[in-house]
Amino acid sequence: MLKFSPTHLADPAATDLLGESLGKAALPGEVIALVGDLGSGKTTLTQGVVRSLGYQNEVTSPTFSLVQEYRGGRLDVFHFDFYRVESDHELLDLGWDDYLEQGCLVIVEWPALFPHLLPEGTIWIQLTHENDGRLAEIIPAPCG
Repeated sequence: MLKFSPTHLADPAATDLLGESLGKAALPGEVIALVGDLGSGKTTLTQGVVRSLGYQNEVTSPTFSLVQEYRGGRLDVFHFDFYRVESDHELLDLGWDDYLEQGCLVIVEWPALFPHLLPEGTIWIQLTHENDGRLAEIIPAPCG
């Protein structure tokens, strides 16, 4: 399981570097839930994770596609953005359960919209704006 102490990130490069560290430690079947406001660094963190796993092409936000697939590295990565998903049904129709069963790394932005669909053991990481950068920390899964 991924672990780290609360970490101050001075700039996007530091966020990307934390993502690289997380990617190097990631295990098959892990789910990472990224919590944070718009512009807090969720996609930047994901870019570092995906690149550290050996994927060489551009890593983009899945806001409009809902999911981006990155294959061909040490682990395949499925990067979801729940922001525009309107219901459990829509997410399940997208193949959510199938993605979880593939033993790949799953990264979810805006996970608080459907926390009940995330598996037990999901690693929740919160990115919070600070005056001079942002703070990244592992947080408990929401109750209920």
